Amino acid sequence: MAQASNDSTLNDQFAALLSPEGWSLLATIDPSMVASKDSAWALNEKLRKEGHDAAVVRAVIAQAELRYRGRVKFGPFADTLIFTPAGLEQSTRLMIAGLHARRFEQAQSKHVADLGCGIGADSIAMSSAGLRVTAVEKDETTAAAVTLNLMPFENAEVRHGTAEDTDLTGIDAVWLDPARRTDISGSSRRLFDPEAFSPPLSFVEKLVDDGMDVGVKLGPGIPHEAIPAGAEAVWMSDHGSVIEVCLWFGKLKRQDIARAALVIDKNGAHELTSSVTVEQDAKAPVGELAAHIYEPDGAVIRSHLIGTMLEQTGGHLLDEHIAYFTHAEEINTPFARGFEVLAVHDYNVKKLRGWVKANGIGSLDIKKRGVDVTPEELRRILLSGSPKSAKNKATLILARLGEKRVAFEVLPH
Repeated sequence: MAQASNDSTLNDQFAALLSPEGWSLLATIDPSMVASKDSAWALNEKLRKEGHDAAVVRAVIAQAELRYRGRVKFGPFADTLIFTPAGLEQSTRLMIAGLHARRFEQAQSKHVADLGCGIGADSIAMSSAGLRVTAVEKDETTAAAVTLNLMPFENAEVRHGTAEDTDLTGIDAVWLDPARRTDISGSSRRLFDPEAFSPPLSFVEKLVDDGMDVGVKLGPGIPHEAIPAGAEAVWMSDHGSVIEVCLWFGKLKRQDIARAALVIDKNGAHELTSSVTVEQDAKAPVGELAAHIYEPDGAVIRSHLIGTMLEQTGGHLLDEHIAYFTHAEEINTPFARGFEVLAVHDYNVKKLRGWVKANGIGSLDIKKRGVDVTPEELRRILLSGSPKSAKNKATLILARLGEKRVAFEVLPH
């Protein structure tokens, strides 16, 4: 019942937003005017005093707040879009959508179906690239939003329906972003079984079997064994955050590439690739601790391309089950973050607490792999014995090496 109530509220808000009064009022609102709860409340009071309908004011302010949050993914372009809360949360960042669209350009696709288009980020990118786009969305309110968002593009159309029921006649390529969450008792929960996605991964495989060029965006945690044979899988991270894995089939797939890690940072995009699957890959070397420890980017870890990276950088793993690697030299790579090793401590909470106190540490960064501990809770415990006057900063890397748990005291490069 809670979900039905939420849907009804969203539909009512959308109807108020698209009324002549709501649409006109929205055009006068800069999203920065609702940057905080206090400023949003003040604007609400101002608009109500000016005589605007209360439901319209609520709808306009709610949309302005979504646009303000949307600037993180869409920059200034967010100020021209229409969002739903779920649509914004699940939408592709505009720059990443541009990378998706480039695949279809390079494959010389003509007409792309964006099945499960959400609020239309990928459809916008593909339409901007000159591709003909059919955007399909099963949620009625979201379909209305994407219709508004695609109005500037004569080469785009929107259909209200499901991916499975879409007529693909005349369409030569498909893009999918399956729903990977479900609502249970009003609470959104993440799905991990690819067959529970909407549409399921088996639907993607059927499209491929039918000869369609297909790209699909999935969560980065999908098991390698769940990836269909013949796919190119690209894990992507954006400024340290692993955001997705894309599977590419047909002409969208690059020749001789089975896996890739695409890392985007302030200096641009960097890619590691492999022509073989995880099962065919050689094991990365393992050895003793050297002067520096490196934490691979999450996309490199998820794609299991640490061995490929070590072929380029040198160095070796500390443990075959732990992603950290070590090197005698300070190296510069976009695929890992480096630390100089200052000391090695046993992982003993009492002794580490004494170390914190003795060194006047008031700020502590904790990283970990293979150790069952919550960094935030451990930080609280370790700093509890340090005086408020403590100003020094320190970084610990916790890891399990074989049966032993250790704490590396390190200095970030």
